[in-house]
Parts: sequence; structure tokens; C-alpha cells
Amino acid sequence: MNLENSYYYFQSALPHRVCDDIMRYGKSQKTQQAITGFDVDEKTISNLTKEEKKNIQKKRKSDIVWLNDNWIYKEIQPFISAANKLAGWNFDWDYSENCQFTKYSVGQYYGWHCDSFPKPYNKSNDINLHGKIRKLSVTISLTDPDEYEGGNLEFDFRNQVDWETNKKQGIKECTEIRPKGSIIVFPSFVWHRVTPVTRGTRYSLVIWSLGKPFR
Repeated sequence: MNLENSYYYFQSALPHRVCDDIMRYGKSQKTQQAITGFDVDEKTISNLTKEEKKNIQKKRKSDIVWLNDNWIYKEIQPFISAANKLAGWNFDWDYSENCQFTKYSVGQYYGWHCDSFPKPYNKSNDINLHGKIRKLSVTISLTDPDEYEGGNLEFDFRNQVDWETNKKQGIKECTEIRPKGSIIVFPSFVWHRVTPVTRGTRYSLVIWSLGKPFR
């Protein structure tokens, strides 16, 4: 495992036609408030209290749709495999969770977080998830960059040192994701955020790929 690369990108890699198909399909589905936490798929907005919803929106405010259609995975998974190899991570993974189609309107955002959880999934009724952890996170930009402002993907490298300069790297804006169809792959333990959208609407697709815990 090589961690020299904190993320890997394919700029404008997904054809606009595919981006538009995903957006059209995602927009046709019923959205729900994005929530956070371990095993969030077992929760529903309807059983959250008003206070719980309010607390969630302090960290994350966006609208999402869950998608799990094979044609979407077929388009994205080759890039995940390529990034895993080209970046030098070589993580063992064998399954991708449901895709999260996300809409960020003006004022919506996602604060600092990492996608990995403190322990593996405990889902004995689902062999695809049980005992596995999130290893690779993927974000795909579905929107033309001139259609919105803000909504920047940023990585927190403040605890990482550039060994050539011996200086901490700080917060890095991932400008490579701005062009429509761009794909960013990074280890799920890397901290990141999406800054508030200030104009327009930003649409993205997020996928997490799983494998057995690191040894």
C-alpha cells in the first residue's frame, strides 16, 4: 500500500451524455434529507425528531437519492479500479454500496467528515456488506461549472507533511473536479468537505467501495 497520492482524478472522463442520464434519472426520484452516521441506511427521515434533523443540518445540508442501477456501476467502477492501481493504493475491494445522487442548492453544504466508520458493517443478512469497511470514495461532478458557484470539494491535509519542504500541506481545494464528468477517487479515511453553494445548483454522484478490514 502506497499513500503518496491522497487522491486521484480523471478530469472530464465521464461523457456528458452519461452525466445527463444520471441527473435526469436522479431528478425523477423522490429526494430525502441527507443524514449522517454509522449504518445510516437503516434510518429514515420519518423517525428522526425535529431536534435530530436540526443537529444533522449543522453538519450537512443537502438532498439525496439512493441509486443502485447496474448501468451506473458499469460506467464508474472501471475508473475506481484504475485509480486504485495508478495511485499505488492497491486496496482489496469487491463491492460498491448504493450510489448517492446529491443535490446542493444555494446555502447547502457538507462539513468536514471522512467516509470510513470506526468498525466494519455488522449486517449478517447481507454478505456484500457484512464485516467490510469503506476503502475507496468516489465523487463525480455532474454539473457544468458555470451553473453554480461555491460547492467546492476540499481536502484536509493539515496533519500531513510535505516531505520535500517539511511543511504541513493545509487545506486543499480539489479544483480538478470542477469540469463536468470529472471523477475523484480517494481513500475513505481522508477528511473532506463541500463548501456552501452560493449560486445555482451542484449535482454530484458519490460511491463507496468496500473490502475486508486492513491487516
